[in-house]
Amino acid sequence: MASGPLAGIRVLEFSLIVAGPATGINLSDLGADVIKVEPPGGEAIRQSGAVVPNESKAFQGYNRGKRGIIVDLADPRGLEVIERLMPNIDVVTSNYRPGVAERLGIDYESLVRLRPDLVYLEATGFGASGPASSLGGSDIVAQAYSGLMAGDAKVDEHGAPQTISATPVSDYGTALGSAMGICAALFHRERTGEGQLIQASLLRSALFLQANAVMREPVTDAVSAQPMLQAVEEARAAGGSYADVIGLRQLARRLRASMRIFYGGYRARDGGLVLGALTPATRNSIRRILGLEGERSDDPDFDAADPENQAGVEAWLDTVRSRMAERPVAEWIEEFGAAGVPASAVQLPEELADDPQVLAEGMMTELEHSVTGPQRVVGPIVTMSKTPTEARLPAPALGEHTREVLTEFGFARAEVEALEAAGVIEQGAISPRAPW
Repeated sequence: MASGPLAGIRVLEFSLIVAGPATGINLSDLGADVIKVEPPGGEAIRQSGAVVPNESKAFQGYNRGKRGIIVDLADPRGLEVIERLMPNIDVVTSNYRPGVAERLGIDYESLVRLRPDLVYLEATGFGASGPASSLGGSDIVAQAYSGLMAGDAKVDEHGAPQTISATPVSDYGTALGSAMGICAALFHRERTGEGQLIQASLLRSALFLQANAVMREPVTDAVSAQPMLQAVEEARAAGGSYADVIGLRQLARRLRASMRIFYGGYRARDGGLVLGALTPATRNSIRRILGLEGERSDDPDFDAADPENQAGVEAWLDTVRSRMAERPVAEWIEEFGAAGVPASAVQLPEELADDPQVLAEGMMTELEHSVTGPQRVVGPIVTMSKTPTEARLPAPALGEHTREVLTEFGFARAEVEALEAAGVIEQGAISPRAPW
């Protein structure tokens, strides 16, 4: 039995890929009973790089903590199944392409008639209105449209833009924002009895993640953003390439060049490390450790726009690079750490499951998947002292909980068997709690 703050809340999830499924993970970790609805054959990402058929690591990573049922919503009888579940559902989430939920009859207006205090999340690529609202959206598209990709300033050997590839940042931003909105809506419902429609989008999340770059502030923009945008406009008019545009934006960011000495990555003798000094005190510690006593970018009269100062910053960067390469990562981390300077070795994500700090904080959870067996998963994004969060379940195997859920919601065995025989629902691997 869940003990988190959302214990007793039931969520019906119509989702695919990342943003919708990751929203469900967060709700489950907070104690909600999340039921993922998949079409016959399951969500396509089940096959993406799958070693075990239907159980790809991607699907398992994006869908832990849920029960899973298979319902054919293209069959009117499938929609009837959903409608019978609705009186006992608190939250519905959907991140289908615009228009799909309406066509299937699972949109907010259709389902709120069955549960008047329903909290419904609609997550899309670009939002519910405007010229791009009907377009499909994925993380890479949102990165491009929003400027996140250009902000990362990566260009491949062919001059083409490169995505932020470590993680689908717009998707995860949308998932966290969606979970926050759902929790707030449930709190409002607790006080007033009112449910509501929540709308999230990849575009909105991507803008939020770079709000200081997107905002317009005339005083600062007059000496930074506006000249850069004028130069970009002229370059584009002259047939400039994407790489040219990125170069112009990077050139305009020279005002922040001095930060690169104290807030960036370096090559040590045996690997990479980063410094993250954001205060004068920690920057002074770096100056002392590396012998940079003449570096004066923290002086009140330092003008970052002065070409002479910019050349000086580049010279200091060369000095730091040279000195960093003289010693191994561990020695630098020990010395910087002793001086209170934020610093870290650069690790691979695959190494973190066994990292001492990760283990000490209990960030990994051991689970048993019904098909693939034992696994260790990343746990909840927050812990809570009075209402503990928990990664309770692995991702559902294909159709694992169909009989269990329908029986729990009042369907008779004969009804379930008839729906199975008709192909309206499917039961896959049998849950230990399945009624038969």
